[in-house]
Amino acid sequence: MSARQKQQKFVYDFTEGNKDLKDLLGGKGANLAEMTNLGLPVPPGFTITTEACRVYLESGAEPPALRDEVSAHLEALEQRMGKKLGQADDPLLVSVRSGAKFSMPGMMDTVLNIGLSDASVAGLAAQADNERFAWDSYRRLVQMFGKTVMDVDGDLFEDALEAAKRAKGAASDLDLDAADLRQLVADFQKIVKAETGRDFPQDPREQMDLAVRAVFASWNGERARLYRRQERIPGDLGTAVTICSMVFGNLGADSGTGVAFTRDPASGAQGTYGDYLQNAQGEDVVAGIRNTVPLAELETIDKTSYDRLTAIMQTLEEHYKDLCDIEFTIERGQLWMLQTRVGKRTAAAAFRIATQLVDQGVIDEAEALRRVTGGQLAQLMFPRFDDEVADSGQVRRIGWGIAASPGAAVGKAVFDSYTAVKWSRSGEQVILIRRETNPDDLNGMIAAEGILTSRGGKTSHAAVVARGMGKTCVCGAEELEVDTKRRRLTAPGGLVIEEGDLISIDGSSGKVYLGEVPVVPSPVVEYFEGRMHAGEDEADGLVQAVHRIMAYADRIRRLQVRANADNAEDAARARRFGAQGIGLCRTEHMFLGERRELVERLVLAHTDAEREDALAALLPLQKADFIELFEAMDGLPVTVRLLDPPLHEFLPDITELSVRVALAESRKDANENDLRLLQAVHKLHEQNPMLGLRGVRLGLVIPGLFAMQVRAIAEAAAHRRAAKGDPRPEIMIPLVGTVQELEIVREEADRVIAGVEAATGTRLKLAIGTMIELPRAALTAGQIAEAAEFFSFGTNDLTQTVWGFSRDDVEASFFTAYLEKGIFGVSPFETIDRDGVGSLVRSAAEAGRATRPGLKLGICGEHGGDPESVHFFHQVGLDYVSCSPFRIPVARLEAARATTLTP
Repeated sequence: MSARQKQQKFVYDFTEGNKDLKDLLGGKGANLAEMTNLGLPVPPGFTITTEACRVYLESGAEPPALRDEVSAHLEALEQRMGKKLGQADDPLLVSVRSGAKFSMPGMMDTVLNIGLSDASVAGLAAQADNERFAWDSYRRLVQMFGKTVMDVDGDLFEDALEAAKRAKGAASDLDLDAADLRQLVADFQKIVKAETGRDFPQDPREQMDLAVRAVFASWNGERARLYRRQERIPGDLGTAVTICSMVFGNLGADSGTGVAFTRDPASGAQGTYGDYLQNAQGEDVVAGIRNTVPLAELETIDKTSYDRLTAIMQTLEEHYKDLCDIEFTIERGQLWMLQTRVGKRTAAAAFRIATQLVDQGVIDEAEALRRVTGGQLAQLMFPRFDDEVADSGQVRRIGWGIAASPGAAVGKAVFDSYTAVKWSRSGEQVILIRRETNPDDLNGMIAAEGILTSRGGKTSHAAVVARGMGKTCVCGAEELEVDTKRRRLTAPGGLVIEEGDLISIDGSSGKVYLGEVPVVPSPVVEYFEGRMHAGEDEADGLVQAVHRIMAYADRIRRLQVRANADNAEDAARARRFGAQGIGLCRTEHMFLGERRELVERLVLAHTDAEREDALAALLPLQKADFIELFEAMDGLPVTVRLLDPPLHEFLPDITELSVRVALAESRKDANENDLRLLQAVHKLHEQNPMLGLRGVRLGLVIPGLFAMQVRAIAEAAAHRRAAKGDPRPEIMIPLVGTVQELEIVREEADRVIAGVEAATGTRLKLAIGTMIELPRAALTAGQIAEAAEFFSFGTNDLTQTVWGFSRDDVEASFFTAYLEKGIFGVSPFETIDRDGVGSLVRSAAEAGRATRPGLKLGICGEHGGDPESVHFFHQVGLDYVSCSPFRIPVARLEAARATTLTP
């Protein structure tokens, strides 16, 4: 044992911690301690720290000091409760629950009723004066412990329970009496013995120790790892374990369990929201196995507990200054708080709640900005169903459930997670349909467009996980009969939906439709497009909330946001979405369509005169393109990248052309132009075009090509000046690897610009810079800055060349394996690789500005619209990010959040 482990404290009583110790006590333990400090009714208990878990995961064994610490805290708990763990005549029972720093609903293990045994079940029955309750609690322990700790297939227990209900003619497990449950315990114990070769443990301390180890191990379970990858949660945090004295919601009609939200997690509306289930334990609510009643009905069932609960909900929201998610149990009229946390919410609720709390004086605008994310804003920009069509009878509504997570999802019906993943990988859009989901369905939930369940409410597993992932979800559609074994769904009237049939689900209304419902743009997109004003009368106030937060974001952010746009139409849309210029105009897109023939003439030119004729034909077309672009972005910078791709991309496919020539020759009808084209294609063919004749190399090898483009830019700028416009073009040289390349091209460009200035009598201020997209360019950035007035980091190619990846090849071949093995937490093409590519960006920025202090720095890869990458670029000190027009609002928001999180 290390000296550090000797000094460490691995166990904290609930009275010792607070909400700021999530790193150490996990979210559950920290918040239980906080509620204890607030004087709220929390069952006594203690928490084993995440540090103990990390030792276990690293060494395969618990820290040697842990057992004695746990024993001391258990003894103190026993003294406080006046009974011992598993005591035969009056047993103390405890729950063993996971609780990581970040909420991972259902992804790790929990075991309730630890301490029950053949010896103590009668004592529990006598103390509770309820034999059925005691055997039901024991049945739950054997089932949960067997599945979670002893790795017994959970379906074996479920099948035995269903068989017991069939034998009794019972519709629900509530209809089973004490004798039925006693027999079920015996059946469950036989299953455990048959599957594991050992008896169900009868020693209560052994039960607790094994459960703790199972929770530790569940941190690295498949579903937990998958969830962490999905939510980008670090894998080295570990989980804490809370050991809490049991309180029972399954003692009868005066008992129950529920989940409450201080505001509606789907809409953000204030009020009493949640689910309640009489005569049940907490897992019943979350699992969605039995359908709950709305929390408001608790007022009728038990007004005293309801009033106490609503007072506690207000206390917690005022204390946490946010929407709180609360788990509670009522034991014979006594309310107990089992957990609270800042609740997961939909994207719309996040924006509404943030502005509501500002209006109520609870938080300031900066905190409101920190409470929303670019990912949530992107969700709000997704299309929604066309209500006029949906409600007109043109499509058939087959069901109506609980609107658990908003959005519009259309896909083929599938009934298990495996099929959802398989079909999704084949390019199919699917809707995962289950009676209720459980953590093992996570793969399928990620792959599906939406989730539909026939059981459960807004706090079921399906609802909570879907909201966290931003997936459309409808729960509790009771009128739909889901048959997962026969892979079909039966709707009212006998309509059968087979696997593969198309359905549509509306997570905002809870409606389920047969077939495909058309979609329309979201109101948030209409707002960004300028077709809806923030002040318009809208029932839910969503656009107003988005407008307020975006207005504040634009006031405080340092990082500017530009667009990647190649034509006037895209540029105009980008400007409506808030772009402050164009960071990347790809001129190669201007050579497609009918203009390909002009490029073919350039490639086939044998003499200077032929080449100059081809360039002269392209010049007016390029100039006209730039005039339109500069007009659309008048007064804002437009960075024009000179031709980058290899020329063969503008020529016919080599195979297609070879077949055409061969067929023509077989008919004795050879086409001279096709023959010359084929020779040119063969001549330009490269084994690895990405690293071949492209970018600055084209400008150096093909005389006049870049000069023509620079002239078109300069003449277009002069034209706009003459029209009283304010063009601000910037010329960007691609794929530079050494300063000498840039110097040669720049010298030619300066001559061309000077010639246009002389011819038009117009003073043009055209900045000339380069893309940094090769490692050598980044490493020699100090030298390159001598000839460049700006750098724009092309992080797409920079990522390819740093990693040695061909993106088109690797994403389809081995990226999935790399993600599953944890080599990547996320694809480096989605989020900037800070340690590799990011390190080069940082050092190049520093070296460039050391040479040229006023050097403008930007980034024009798709990383420019990725939230996490935007934060990195803010930290590095770039001046702007550039991304596709649709991602501009996300980049604007994240640039501001970066300012508040990293000033």
